[in-house]
Amino acid sequence: MYTFPSTLKITALSLIVVGLLGIAYGFLSAPSTVAEAQAMVADAHHGESHAPAAEHASDASTHQAMGHEAGAVAHEEQAAHEADDHGEHLLHQLQNKPWAAVYVAAFFFMMLALGTLAFYAIQRAAQAGWSPVLFRVMEGITGYLLPGTLIVFVLLVLSGMHWNHLFIWMDPEVVAHDKLIQGKTGFLNVPFFLARALFYILGWNVYRYFSRKFSIAQDTANDISYHKKNFRISAGFLVFFIVTESMMSWDWIMSIDPHWFSTLFGWYVFASMFVSGITVIALITIYLKSKGYLEKVNDSHIHDLGKFMFGISIFWTYLWFSQFMLIWYSNIPEEVTYFITRIEDYNLPFFGMLVMNFIFPLLILMNSAYKRLNLFIIMAGIVILLGHYMDIYNMIMPSAVGDQWFIGIPEIGAFLFFLGLFIYIVFNELTKASLEAKGDPYMGESEHFTY
Repeated sequence: MYTFPSTLKITALSLIVVGLLGIAYGFLSAPSTVAEAQAMVADAHHGESHAPAAEHASDASTHQAMGHEAGAVAHEEQAAHEADDHGEHLLHQLQNKPWAAVYVAAFFFMMLALGTLAFYAIQRAAQAGWSPVLFRVMEGITGYLLPGTLIVFVLLVLSGMHWNHLFIWMDPEVVAHDKLIQGKTGFLNVPFFLARALFYILGWNVYRYFSRKFSIAQDTANDISYHKKNFRISAGFLVFFIVTESMMSWDWIMSIDPHWFSTLFGWYVFASMFVSGITVIALITIYLKSKGYLEKVNDSHIHDLGKFMFGISIFWTYLWFSQFMLIWYSNIPEEVTYFITRIEDYNLPFFGMLVMNFIFPLLILMNSAYKRLNLFIIMAGIVILLGHYMDIYNMIMPSAVGDQWFIGIPEIGAFLFFLGLFIYIVFNELTKASLEAKGDPYMGESEHFTY
C-alpha cells in the first residue's frame, strides 16, 4: 500500500494556500467602474490611451471653427457613445481576468483526469497486455475527475448567474443586438447548457466509479467476471466519451467566442487532453518508482508511455496545422479573425506553445533510447504539460479578456492552487488501494513486458 508522504502533503497544501492568496488578489484588484478600468490601462500604457480623446477634442474644435455646430454636437455624441461602449467593454475584460485565470486552470487540471480516464478506458477495452501494472496509477489520477468537473460546473453556473462575462451569449443585452447569436439560442441557452454539462459530468464519473470498483473487486475475486464487466463498460464508455468530449469542447471553450467555430475543435481539444493525461501518468509513475513503489514497472513501460507522448504530440500538431491551414487559406473574415487575434495580441504564447508542444517533444522523444531514460521523459513531460496549459490559455483568454492579457499573480495563483489540489487528491487516492492490480488476468504479461 502506498503512504502519502507528509512532505508531499505539506507541499500540496502550501500550493493551495499560496494559490488562494493569488486568486484573492486577482479579484480584489479587479476594477469596479469604467473609470478605474481606464485608469489601470492608462497607467499600464503610460498615458497612451488619452490620445483618442485628444483627437476627438481636436476634431470637435475643427468643426466649431468651421461653424458646423450641429455636426460638432452629433460628432461629440457619437464619440461619447463609442467611448462609453469601449469603456464598458474594457471594464468587462479586466473584470474577466481573474475569472478567466481560474477557469483556465480549473479546466486544464480537470482535463488531465479526463484524458487519463480515456486512456485507461482504451487499455481496458483493448485488453492491452502491457499496461495493467499502471492501472492503479491511472485510477489515482482519475480520482481528481469528480472534484475537478464539479469545480468547472460551479464556474459555469456562476457564469450563467452573470457573476462574470466569460460567455457573452449569456448576456441578454448582447444577444438582443447580435443576430448571429440569436440564431444559436436554441443550443446556446443557459438551462440547456447547464443540463448538457451535468449529463457529461454524470456519464464520465459514473464510468469512473464502476470501473474503479470492478478493478479493486477483481483483486480478491476467484474468477475474471469483474475484468469482463470492466471490458464491457469501457467499450461503451468510449462511444459515450468521444461524443460528449466533442460537445464539451464546443460548450465550455468554443462558445466563449460564439461567432467562431471549427469542425476540428473537438478532436483538437481531445488530442491536447489525451497527451497531457498520458504525460501525467508517466511523471507520477517515475516518481513512485523513485520512492520504491511499482517494482514491476520497467523501462519498457516507460518507453511505451514515451512513445505515446511522442505520437500524440505529432497527432496534436497535425490537428493544429489542419485547423490553422484550412482557416488561414480560405481567409473568410469571420473565421480567420480567430488566428489573427492570437497572432497579433498573443504572439509569444501562441507561437511559444507550438514550440513546446511540437518541436521540443519532437527533438527529445524521437530518439528511442531517450524514451527509456527517466530524465528525458521528465524534461519532455514538464514542457508538454506547460505547453498544453498555454494551449488552453490561448483558447480561452483572447475571447475573455481581449488584448488585456498578462501572466501575473492571478494566473500564477490559479495554476498553483489547482496544482496543489490535484496533487493532494491524486496522491491521497493512491493510498486507498494496492498499487498493483493483482487480480487482473493480464498482470503476468504486463509484469514480464519487455523488448
